[in-house]
Amino acid sequence: MHIQPYLFFEGRAEEAAEFYAKALGAQVTMMLRFKDGPPASGDNENCAPPPGSEDKIMHMSLQIGDAVVMGSDGMCKGPAEFKGVSLALSVADDADAERKFAALGDGGTVIAPMTPTFFSSRFGMVTDRFGVTWMVQVAP
Repeated sequence: MHIQPYLFFEGRAEEAAEFYAKALGAQVTMMLRFKDGPPASGDNENCAPPPGSEDKIMHMSLQIGDAVVMGSDGMCKGPAEFKGVSLALSVADDADAERKFAALGDGGTVIAPMTPTFFSSRFGMVTDRFGVTWMVQVAP
């Protein structure tokens, strides 16, 4: 069994995929646009994005290291909100932690600066430009 986060970027999924490719080396393994899916009708009528959003992302899958993060543009109804959840990123060494933390923080907000802690040689928290909070640490 695997738990895979599914993030709704509210209209910025493709931009997020490009950002995570640059910041984390993410690989897009699947990307489906709304225009390529079945027309909205019946039971899925409430899942259709607003008119003019046909080129937006219905579903995408990103391979980030050993993990899969899935995402969508969702309903394209305003800023994305990722309340009450953070993604934890464990890396092999201090230099990689510093690089990834800086890359994720580009256009974002540092919550807790990267620093040594009692549980890791480096740990920091940052909210990226899309509103996703990341906890970056060196794996024990």
